[in-house]
Amino acid sequence: MKAEMARQNIPGVALAVVKDGKLVKAAGYGLANVAEKTPVQAETVFRIASVGKQFIATGIMLLVEEGKLGLEDQMEKLIDDVPAAWAGLTVRQLLSHTSGLVRESPGYLGGVRQPDINVIRAAYLLPLQFTPGEKYQYSNVGYFTLAEIMRRTSGMPWGDFMSARVFKPAQLNATTLTDQPTRGPRAVGYAGKDGEWTPVVDAIAVRPSGAFHSTVLDLARWDTLLDGSKVLKAESRAQMWKPTKLNDGRLHDYGLAWTVGTKGGRAVIRHGGSQSGFRTEFMRFPKDRVTVIVLANSDEAKPMVFAELVAEKFLPITQQK
Repeated sequence: MKAEMARQNIPGVALAVVKDGKLVKAAGYGLANVAEKTPVQAETVFRIASVGKQFIATGIMLLVEEGKLGLEDQMEKLIDDVPAAWAGLTVRQLLSHTSGLVRESPGYLGGVRQPDINVIRAAYLLPLQFTPGEKYQYSNVGYFTLAEIMRRTSGMPWGDFMSARVFKPAQLNATTLTDQPTRGPRAVGYAGKDGEWTPVVDAIAVRPSGAFHSTVLDLARWDTLLDGSKVLKAESRAQMWKPTKLNDGRLHDYGLAWTVGTKGGRAVIRHGGSQSGFRTEFMRFPKDRVTVIVLANSDEAKPMVFAELVAEKFLPITQQK
């Protein structure tokens, strides 16, 4: 970790490793706050960016399990004023980035708190990028839309729903929305490289596409729950971790808020995150029962590199066939 930090020349990194369902490594490296020389610890809170999409997907799947929502439900049923082009978009397509929606809405402003529906409606006049289900193209607008669907379907603010139905049952005590006070020491995000790091100004608006603060300890705990039924049923988890079938029958290696595939012949389920001042990675080798979680407070960090290097130390020598 220290050697790779020196090579990437970044301020700070937190690491957790889970093996066979147990936390076997949790540590901080470098600085959470450069000016104050505050070290990163395992308890340090980071913005986890798009690694948090799995939490939004979990909230949606809970509503599916309760029969309040279906993965094939269409937008016209869920948000009554969507334009005609959006009417047939499904919940599954939003989760799997196959909806054809643009990546970002012109209505999002990091310095302005506003209802999610305002951001969504600002994208109504933009054409779909392709026929829904035709291909994969990352869309944060889709996750704003999922948050709005969660709010309307659950009858409560989606952040409250996530807290009550996901974070509290899972005992993720340090995991909160980014506009809430952190529960623990907080990492400052930095832009720049070669030691010329500038603190970023955090957006005050909450992005459902990257809405959460967390720690490697909370995420490691979450990882240990992902293979059990404390939060989601096995059928729901299987839905999230299988490739998406496109209109022409081809499979794409993205499920529902997770990338699914292989690395070096091993099955891997993962997701990265990128937000101003932060880069993150959550990498699971499910058949080997090894997970590596990396949170970094730099725009220049390459957390996947850390995760792959660390995973090599914990994976069995014999590769899967």
